[in-house]
Amino acid sequence: MNRSSRTQSILLDRRTLLTAGAAGAAVGIGAGWGLNGGSASAGQPTAAQAAAAARTRRIRARAAAPVTRSTAVDPSPAGTTLASVSAPRGGGDGYRRLGDGPGWKRVVREELAGAGGRREERRKPLTAFVQFTDLHVVDVQHPLRYEYLRAETASAWRPQEALSVAGAVSLIERVNRLQGGSATGEPLSFVITTGDNTDNNCRSELDWFLTAMSGGRITPNTGDVTSYEGVQDSGLKLYWQPDDTMRDDDKVLGFPRIEGYLRAAIREVNSPGLALPWYSTSGNHDSLPGGCFAGDTFFGDFAIGGRKLMKLDSEAEGARLWKTVEEGGDPKGEQFKEMLRSRLRSRDMRTVTPDPARAPFTRQDWVRAHMRRRYAGAGPVGHGYTEANLAEDRLYYTFRTAEGVTGISLDTTRLDGGYPGKVGPAQLKWLKKELKEQRKAGAYVLLFSHHTSTTTPDGGPELLSLLHENPHVLAWINGHSHKNKIRPRGTFWEISTASHVDFPQLARTLELADNGDGTLSLFTTLIESAAPARTDFEDLSQTGLASIYRELSFNSPGARRELTGEPTDRNTELLLPKP
Repeated sequence: MNRSSRTQSILLDRRTLLTAGAAGAAVGIGAGWGLNGGSASAGQPTAAQAAAAARTRRIRARAAAPVTRSTAVDPSPAGTTLASVSAPRGGGDGYRRLGDGPGWKRVVREELAGAGGRREERRKPLTAFVQFTDLHVVDVQHPLRYEYLRAETASAWRPQEALSVAGAVSLIERVNRLQGGSATGEPLSFVITTGDNTDNNCRSELDWFLTAMSGGRITPNTGDVTSYEGVQDSGLKLYWQPDDTMRDDDKVLGFPRIEGYLRAAIREVNSPGLALPWYSTSGNHDSLPGGCFAGDTFFGDFAIGGRKLMKLDSEAEGARLWKTVEEGGDPKGEQFKEMLRSRLRSRDMRTVTPDPARAPFTRQDWVRAHMRRRYAGAGPVGHGYTEANLAEDRLYYTFRTAEGVTGISLDTTRLDGGYPGKVGPAQLKWLKKELKEQRKAGAYVLLFSHHTSTTTPDGGPELLSLLHENPHVLAWINGHSHKNKIRPRGTFWEISTASHVDFPQLARTLELADNGDGTLSLFTTLIESAAPARTDFEDLSQTGLASIYRELSFNSPGARRELTGEPTDRNTELLLPKP
């Protein structure tokens, strides 16, 4: 199909969507998920998809069997930040290249319990797993993105974002290569995401995320199937123009010219899928347009349409818009909608190819997509979500992580709009009941959510109080802040992990062990993607792009250096009294 025919087809699909309204169209996405330009390949299954299907059959076959531990391996720092960490080479200002730096040592933390001298001899591993958080798989050409607010917040646009899929796949490759926990040797049993898996609440991103996690081929491109139509070929100095000789604002800072970069960024990526079962938690960027606005038909219509705003008239206007968002004064995005309406005929609005794949998805679409066979991967089917989640319209659930250890995934997004988290009365009531049942069963509990205790003003204090009443809750594991931070919370540890879109682009392994002396140890170890630290701008292979993704994130103007955290927030042994 040529470009003209492709565009006409997209426009016809768009008219169909608009007839019912974008909000209504989004509700039906779960039933017609295969319609998405620039998504995972349809038709005959690939070798990766066939392998994923075989893994799923094995998972289902042993689903009813009791949980048993596999043979542990010798603990090893290999593949983790205990061995090596990407770090800048040399000194000086401006754009800096990365290389292999020294690893980070493990820090023992005794704020909640003392470290016994013979605990290593008596230690019995209980479970080991991996946390992903804030992957932010991005459709960088999406019309609702507000890159023009770059001067107000570095999160509005990042030079590396076009490579988010390659970066996520490289992280998956790293996990698949790990043999066991670096502290105990316990085999890793699952991966859990803690939200902001996608960036714009659009179905193309959801397809890319699910395909990356479960295995398959992804073409990270929407709109025109033959070319890129975003800010990085706009000719505007505000953004890094990688293929152009223009001396844009980022090249002034030392960013390179990489010929063929944009063509490579929208090229097909192949994911092996996780070799481990995985579970999913939703974040505000998964549920809300822009990560902060309550969705409506305007946002849905604009998302699939053919206009994209590239810049504002003044920085003052951008400052006003962003200040209102930060202060929570525009949860429904009324100011943004009015600003976009007023510019529909402006030269600053670029004409782009409409695409229904950019339509928003609902909470029920989110659950249905996770339950589709094509995204089963290594299982479990639904990745934590079940028919009960659909029937009750809720995104929180429990799952068994190991014998005597239960995971609980919460939903902390506020559907009325805004970045901060929320835990409503119904969810707190449900959680209280679940914690009571787990206490009766003698199980330890690990709690997972997107938002942190300090970013959940609505229901957060009540949640903390509930957790303190239940000492069998050992840890609250979350993301959202894009920063490594570990805090003692009286009876449990709160573990917040950095994102995989902003440098240092880390995930975390966690290992729980009984020390046989009345204490428990929770080991946390940070991991990077499998891509080499050193980059070659002429290497635009899938792995080469993942390396460039990391280096660009380090050099991104406005990038916060404190996101790495202190040594006490990275590789740790967290002691707990045994409840």
